[in-house]
Amino acid sequence: MDSATLKSAQRLLQDAQKIIVISHIRPDGDAIGSVLGLGLALQSTGKDVQMVLEDGVPKSFRHLIGSDQILKRPTDLDACTIVVDCSDRSRIGQVLPDNLQPDINIDHHNTNLNFAAINLVDSKATATTEILARLLPTWELPITPAVAEALLTGLITDTLGFRVAGMTPATLRVAANLFELGADLPTLYSKALLTRSFEAARYWGAGLSDLKLEDRLLWTRLTLEDRQASNYPGRDDADLINILQTVEDADIFVIFIEQNHRSVKVSWRARPGYDVSQVALKFGGGGHKPAAGAEIEGSMDEVITGVLTATRPLLNGHNK
Repeated sequence: MDSATLKSAQRLLQDAQKIIVISHIRPDGDAIGSVLGLGLALQSTGKDVQMVLEDGVPKSFRHLIGSDQILKRPTDLDACTIVVDCSDRSRIGQVLPDNLQPDINIDHHNTNLNFAAINLVDSKATATTEILARLLPTWELPITPAVAEALLTGLITDTLGFRVAGMTPATLRVAANLFELGADLPTLYSKALLTRSFEAARYWGAGLSDLKLEDRLLWTRLTLEDRQASNYPGRDDADLINILQTVEDADIFVIFIEQNHRSVKVSWRARPGYDVSQVALKFGGGGHKPAAGAEIEGSMDEVITGVLTATRPLLNGHNK
């Protein structure tokens, strides 16, 4: 992110009166925090801002101020379009016409495809909200308490409570600054990482009961039937992948979440030294070395076979 590119983005935001801020399907805390943090900051300067998430806001993040403003589709496409926390354009779902190129792409994934007219990508940042926390003051956009809470939520969730391998003192200073600006760190931490619904707990039970371990590769599945039986409303894994990572007998962790009978969402996690993002890329996905994902066409059994076959070589010392 060189200074000329940052200035170009700032001028575009200053000149635009109508702005759309979008993030990815099955949004996590960083996606929601990025949309709200940037969207609310722009709103406070008088901009007409549409904040869009195709799958809406999960119940666990609806305490954030402004979450009730988030749309599932933009109502007016005649606007400056910003995509946040997406490694490639397809991750936003169907909220934009295929022929519309986003104006600005702000992201931290090392597999980002630079798909916008202006690309602000910092793969060293632990979260897209960390990038925004640094950019907003330079763009003369205010970090109100509501903006600070949104940005800090993204930091908390993407760093798993400030404990991922990529953590730096600088990231902690960003978090401390957001805390000082009005974000309630203890409450946000609890809501993001410690509190779960009864339905999510039942959903976890289905996945935990099907755990498999082979040569330090741990995996499980969540089927459509599991989701229906537990009455879980989302299309994600309710963060079960983060629980799998706590198993000391494995180095790579994979969870398969059935989306429909011909599509499966796959999430990989890995201990330091393994690059699962390269496996995700083979299936049209992306992410980071220790955390990646992809949505793959095929039946559950077909996808499991293909993904495990592609993942196992990592444990033999390849692609570290």
